[in-house]
Amino acid sequence: MADQKKPLQGGATLPLMAMAALGVVFGDIGTSPLYTLSACLSAMSLQPTAVNLQGILSLIFWTLVLVVSVKYAWVIMRASNQGEGGVMALTALASHATGHSNRLRWWILSIGLLGAALFYGDGVITPAISVLSAMEGMEVASPAWKPLVIPLALGVIIGLFMVQRRGTAAISHLFGPSMLVWFLLLFGSGLTWIVADPQVLIALNPWYALQFFGIHGIGGLVILGAVVLAVTGAEALYADMGHFGARPIRMAWYFLVLPALALNYLGQGALLELDPSAIQNPFFMLFPAWATIPMVVISGIATVIASQSVISGAYSATRQALLLGYLPRQAIIHTSASERGQIYLPLLNWLLMVAVIVVILWFRSSNALSFAYGTAVTGTMLMTTILVFFVARHSWKWSLWKAGLFCGFFVLLDGVFFGANLLKFVEGGWFPLAIGLAVFTTMSTWRWGRGILARKLYPDALSVEDFLSGVTPGDPIRVPGTAVYLTMREQAIPHALLHNLKHNKVLHERVIILTIKFEEEPRVLPANRVVVLDYGQGVRRLTARYGFMEHSDIPEILKSAENSDNLWNPLDTTYFVSRQRVIPTAKAPLSLWREHLFAIMLRISANATDFFRLPPNQVMELGDVVEFSHKVPDAPKKEKATQQ
Repeated sequence: MADQKKPLQGGATLPLMAMAALGVVFGDIGTSPLYTLSACLSAMSLQPTAVNLQGILSLIFWTLVLVVSVKYAWVIMRASNQGEGGVMALTALASHATGHSNRLRWWILSIGLLGAALFYGDGVITPAISVLSAMEGMEVASPAWKPLVIPLALGVIIGLFMVQRRGTAAISHLFGPSMLVWFLLLFGSGLTWIVADPQVLIALNPWYALQFFGIHGIGGLVILGAVVLAVTGAEALYADMGHFGARPIRMAWYFLVLPALALNYLGQGALLELDPSAIQNPFFMLFPAWATIPMVVISGIATVIASQSVISGAYSATRQALLLGYLPRQAIIHTSASERGQIYLPLLNWLLMVAVIVVILWFRSSNALSFAYGTAVTGTMLMTTILVFFVARHSWKWSLWKAGLFCGFFVLLDGVFFGANLLKFVEGGWFPLAIGLAVFTTMSTWRWGRGILARKLYPDALSVEDFLSGVTPGDPIRVPGTAVYLTMREQAIPHALLHNLKHNKVLHERVIILTIKFEEEPRVLPANRVVVLDYGQGVRRLTARYGFMEHSDIPEILKSAENSDNLWNPLDTTYFVSRQRVIPTAKAPLSLWREHLFAIMLRISANATDFFRLPPNQVMELGDVVEFSHKVPDAPKKEKATQQ
C-alpha cells in the first residue's frame, strides 16, 4: 500500500501537527545525545583523539541518515495500514498482502510476534537509561551529589508510573513545546562548540567511518553496539504514524530533529577535541557551569517525556496484541474522553515499573546500562525490515530485484548492528533479549492455547438450525426478556445456552447469539460493523467486527442492531458469558510447562464483564472445565453458574 496522506486532525496546520509530534514521537531518539557519544568511547576504552572522534561521529551521523531518514522516514512509513503503523499493523499488512499461503502467513506472524516481543525489552530499558543519564548531570555540578543519582532516578520512575492511572491528557499538550525547547538547546549548544572548532565538520564525510574500521580492524565492530544508541526510538516514527500522519513526522525530523541531533553530536566532538577532560560527561559539559543544574532539570523533563512515550507505546502495542488474540484480556481504562489513544493498563503498568526499578538497581549507571541497550532495538528493526520486504513485493508491487536490493541492504545493516550488540551479551545484552523471549513465549503460548481450547470446547458443535428444530411453541417454556450469549464461534450454539436450558428448563423470548471479532486491520467501517442473521422463533445471531485500534461496546451494538423494531429493552436483558478453566495433562498437544503457563494466563485474564463493559448486575457467568489432551472430550464439564 502506498503512503497514504492522512488528513490533519481537527484542521490543524502542518507545523502544529509537527510540533505535537515532537512530544510523542521523538522523545526517545531526542534524548540519546545524553549518553551515546560517551557510551561509544567507553565501549572500546578509546581516548577522545581527533581520529577516534572523527570516525565515531561519522558513524553516528550516517547511521542517523541511513536508518532514520532513508529506511524509516522515506520508505517504511509508506507501509500504512489504513493510516496506522507499528510492528503489529505491519504484520497484519504483510500477512494480507501475501495471500492465502498458510505456511508463509505463519512465518510472517512469527516474525511480527518476535518484533513486537523485542519492543518490550526496549520499553523497560529506555526509561531507565534516559532518567539515569539525566540525573548523572548532578555529578558534573558536584561529585558530592553522586549518591543522590540513583534515589532521584528511582523517585522519578516511581512517580511517572504512579500518575499513569490519572492519564496525561491534561499535560500532554505541553510535551510538544517542551521538546521544541529541548531540541533548540541541542542545536544551540552544539553549534556553539562547532564554531569554536569547525574542523570537526569533516566527520560528515563517510570516509572517516570507513577509516575507523581500517584502523581498528574487525574489533571495531564493537563500536556499532554503542553507535546504534543514536537511533533508539526510530521505530516510533512508524509506530506513531496513526496519531499524526506521515507528513508532520517527516517535517519534524528533517527540519528540526535531525539537524539538532547532528549538530549536538558534532558539538560534543568539538568539545572533546578542545578539552579531552570533558570525557567525564560530554553532554552536560557543553554548557557553562552555572547552567548545569538547570540543564539537569530540563533533561529530566525531556527524559520523562521520552519515557512517557515509550510507556504509552507499550500500552498501545499490548492493546493491539490482546485484541488480535496474542495476549489474554486485560483491563483497559480510558483516561481521556476525547483522546482515544489515552489508555491505562494497570497490570502492564506495574510490571513495567518493577522491571525498570530492577534495571536501575542492577546496572546503576547509564554507561553500564548501555551494554544492555541495543539488542532489542536492533532486533525489532531487523524484523521490521523483513516484513517490509513482503509488503513491497506483494502490496507495492516492487520487482524482486528492487525489493531485494533495498531490504537486503538494510537486513545486512540491521544484522551487523544486531551482531555487534550480541558482543555485549554477557555485559547486559542478555537482559532485553530475555524479556523479548519471555514475551514471545507468552504470546505464542496464548495463541496456540486458545486455538486448542476452541477445538476442545466445540468438537461437534450443535448448529442453530438443528437446535431450533427441537423447539416447539410449548417446549421449552419461553420467559420474557432478552438473553445475550457471547461465544467465540460464529456457527455453533453456545454452551451457556444449552447449559441454561438443561438446568433451568427455560428459553428467553428473544435470544441473541453474539460473536465479537477483531480483524487484522485498524478500523472497520460502521457500515460493515454488524451482520445480523435472523433464524426465526426469536433467535438471532449477531457478528460484530472491530479493528485492532478500536474497542467494542456491546450495549451500543445491541442498541444499533436490535432496537430497529423497538422491542429490545436494555434493562430487561441478561448477558451470559463463559469463563474457562484448563486442567493441564501430560497428553496434551502443548508441552506440560506451556499448558501450566496457559492455565495461569487464562486464570488472570480479565473477565468479559469488565472487558466488554457489560452491566455487572445483568451478567450470568458460566464456567467450563477443560482437560487438554489429544482425545477430544464428549463435552466439557460445567462448573456452578454464578450471578454477577
